[in-house]
Amino acid sequence: MNPETYSPEVVARPRLAWALAGLLPIAAYLSGCEMGKKHNPSFPLTVKRAESELIRMQADPVALRRPVVVLGGWGDMMGLPPAYLAEQLRLAVGDQRVISIGFGMCTTFDACRARTLKRIEAAYPSDDAGWTTEVDVIGFSMGGMVARDTAGPLDDDESGRRLRITRLYTISSPHQGAVMSQIVAPGSLAKDMRAGSDFLARLDRELTVADYPIIPYVRLYDTIVGAHNAAPYGQTPWWLPARPFSRSHGDAYRDPRLIADLARRLRGETPYTTEPAAEVPR
Repeated sequence: MNPETYSPEVVARPRLAWALAGLLPIAAYLSGCEMGKKHNPSFPLTVKRAESELIRMQADPVALRRPVVVLGGWGDMMGLPPAYLAEQLRLAVGDQRVISIGFGMCTTFDACRARTLKRIEAAYPSDDAGWTTEVDVIGFSMGGMVARDTAGPLDDDESGRRLRITRLYTISSPHQGAVMSQIVAPGSLAKDMRAGSDFLARLDRELTVADYPIIPYVRLYDTIVGAHNAAPYGQTPWWLPARPFSRSHGDAYRDPRLIADLARRLRGETPYTTEPAAEVPR
């Protein structure tokens, strides 16, 4: 028996990790007021104006150019965030061809991939054995990585069906790894989302030949993913200050400013964001 296994120092390590994991969201919550003072000149949209614009869009429905799929995040057993976002987009666009997919009970990215393909095929059948119907995808948190994984070939079988993405929008997705997964990583999914993982390295290799753009969003002081990690290497995410007293990461899918910009893009209208994207504040 190794005495170190039962030493107080070793036993305390996981306890410290979990304690830090619990404190980080609290810190994000308490810092909401400070983060709300930040202003992004390339995303000059206030909450009040966004809410007004969403009402305007709801009164002026348009037809989507293609179906939209909203993918949820890690640990969401009920699929509520993607369902909420999908409903808000249906209202803002006026087209019912927006579905949501949650990943409760999925413990690997392979399982997430299989669920995504099955749900899209059921909603929008495709005659192509290699690809799904062409869709726009919105990925919240881990959902962005599920989309990228499902759009790429299988590791051992390039003949498997893949997700045909026209445009991928991500909200607080760990393109460069998740901060929290460096502290606690219970299970395969969290470990794959660690910076430097083989999974993320493969997605980055596949991105060099991908034929769809990624439009990444994030809110500041995201202690789960980290605002600087929310875009692929070489890109800058469209960032916004978190609303006071809301969870920067966990409530990002509910932010009317993000929803309004997404809706404008899906409607084929000029987005509120302007090029070039402002650098994420340090």
